[in-house]
Amino acid sequence: MKLFPESAMMQLEFDKVKALLSAHCNTVYAKYKADNLRIHTRLDYIEPELQQSNEYKQLLLNGQYFPNDIVPDLSKELKLLSIPGAVLKEESLVEIRKLAENTRQVFHWFDDERRTAWPALVKIVQHSHYEKNITALISAVLDEGGNVKDTASGELAQIRTSLIRKRAELRRVFDRVVAKWNKSGYVSDIEEAFLNGRRVVAVHAEYKRQVKGILLGESDSRKTAFIEPDETIELNNEVFGLEHEESREVYRILRTLTEQLSVYAPLLKEYHIIMGEYDFIRAKAKLAIDTGGNFPLLHDRAIIHIIRAHHPLLFLYNKKAGKPTVPVSVTLDDKNRILVISGPNAGGKTVTLKTVGLLQMMLQSGLLVPVHPDSQIGIFKQLMIHIGDTQSLEFELSTYSSHLKNMKYLIEQANGRTLFFIDELGSGSDPNLGGAFAEVILEELARKHAFGIVTTHYLNLKVMANKTPGIINGAMAFDEKNLLPLYQLIIGKPGSSYTFSIAERIGMDPRLIARAKAMVDEEHFSLDKLLNRAEQDMRRIEQKEKELQKLLMENERLKKEMEHILSKEKHQQQVELLKHRNKLSEERMAYLKDMERKLKQIVFDWRRTESQEDKTALIKQMQALLFKQKEKQVKEKARKKFDSKYIETNEEIKPGIKVKMTQNNQVGTVKEVRDKKVIVQLGVIPITVDLKNLVAVKDRLPEAADEEKS
Repeated sequence: MKLFPESAMMQLEFDKVKALLSAHCNTVYAKYKADNLRIHTRLDYIEPELQQSNEYKQLLLNGQYFPNDIVPDLSKELKLLSIPGAVLKEESLVEIRKLAENTRQVFHWFDDERRTAWPALVKIVQHSHYEKNITALISAVLDEGGNVKDTASGELAQIRTSLIRKRAELRRVFDRVVAKWNKSGYVSDIEEAFLNGRRVVAVHAEYKRQVKGILLGESDSRKTAFIEPDETIELNNEVFGLEHEESREVYRILRTLTEQLSVYAPLLKEYHIIMGEYDFIRAKAKLAIDTGGNFPLLHDRAIIHIIRAHHPLLFLYNKKAGKPTVPVSVTLDDKNRILVISGPNAGGKTVTLKTVGLLQMMLQSGLLVPVHPDSQIGIFKQLMIHIGDTQSLEFELSTYSSHLKNMKYLIEQANGRTLFFIDELGSGSDPNLGGAFAEVILEELARKHAFGIVTTHYLNLKVMANKTPGIINGAMAFDEKNLLPLYQLIIGKPGSSYTFSIAERIGMDPRLIARAKAMVDEEHFSLDKLLNRAEQDMRRIEQKEKELQKLLMENERLKKEMEHILSKEKHQQQVELLKHRNKLSEERMAYLKDMERKLKQIVFDWRRTESQEDKTALIKQMQALLFKQKEKQVKEKARKKFDSKYIETNEEIKPGIKVKMTQNNQVGTVKEVRDKKVIVQLGVIPITVDLKNLVAVKDRLPEAADEEKS
């Protein structure tokens, strides 16, 4: 996406969202993707990203485990693995084994059922495969603790066997020497000591020339000397030599193992990316849960229809403070492409503007956005903003000069796939002149079919929006009585600035207010007063609507009570129905008795006949009798179960309707239709089904079901 200016991400606080996303990442790979999150313009990239995040979000909400445990950064190790002659250390090989094991768990997690239930998540691994030989090679050399096994080679086994024997011999001799020297009072510390890898005895410094051995060092205080006894020199040499041989053999084994694993270097790099991708998807899902993010319906065209949206950062702040966040709903389409928001200062105009802009950035970067799932959002190629003081010191431009410069660029670049946001259009100049320029700029943007939101205090822009095709007014609601903003966006009408009302409420001298009113153009004042009155009338209407809603709810309650009474009257009808069912049961009993009679006759004939041919005929007769009845019962039961609840219709398959899957007669609700694929909600699990395998159904009315039964 093309952004203007370069600071657009920062001004809309997209950088803070990326920081929140990065905090949820466990791997270096995922953190890098979060820190370098790009805003895309291709639907075929954005939609799978959102679907993956949404599926993982459902996993987390349902408490389902997904095996993408934390994987350390192995980029250096995997790079070394591709270099001929490189040797990986034990700890690196252990981490590679963990990577392979985690990947194996992921592949095994996606059984046939989960591949159907989570189609977006499975795409991450659909072009890869698990190679069990990787873990087999490493496990043949290293134990669970990451130590090279004795069985890694025959040579290593022999060396370590010799080491054990020589160390045991060395200990016996050493203990004998220590006991002798200690008895003579030479030893200062009978604890075992090593110096430069050799076993030594700590003796009092004054006796160092009275014992036979090699002086290898002294303590810092010069009171203790470390002596290697003559009796242990040869054994120490032998142990030292064996340890050196062990190190060389371990190095050779690790080099061989590294060479064997090098052929799998590309596959291991693929595993590393796979686990990083799942970590990144998990981070996006967790961010969505934190902020209330959802998956709206996407369009590959310019449209914004967001329902009950909120600013994610404001939502988190208010949530922490224990305060509610007022949602906002905005619609920009071919009919109304530009929204002009007016109202008093600190009423939420800029927050609304930033909310829409930030959510658009988040969506096109593959992040779920805090809107109602029924929202619809399109894809834009350009996003341009002008928020706050953009004065340029470098070019010594005034605030208004800088404002006009940005507007010039915006007008030149704008088209039908441009989304713009302008805070206080025309501000910084003479109100009359600035208002005139603002009107011209808005007309040009509308002519170029650009989409955007503008905030203003200019009355001429409010009037213009009311009469210009493609532009619509919006107002931030205000409680005039209590002088408090309500942070609610009202579409379709302009808002008042409440300049004089606020002055009167705070107790300013009436003479000063009167003088200010006299200075204002009468038509201007009358219009603002009219807007003020219209807004208050709208609030009263909304209050009446709420009261009406309460009455409707009460009416619904009374309706249910009446239905309860009517259900009692139906009781007698149900008694009659029961009698009818009893009659049917009697008929059923007669049928069963007839079946019993026929079976007894077959058994009787079986006992009398001795011919194998006749017995075979009797068996076939009995099977036909029983199987025919069983098949009839199963089909009848399945048909009655479906017919008791649903009836098939010729209705077009679209979101919200119920459908039957022809393969298994399961009934679910259509969530989304995408070409020839349909997402159907079965319980808590959404699945993708071919359109040709679905039949529209509707619930059978209880009365109709009763009539059919009767």
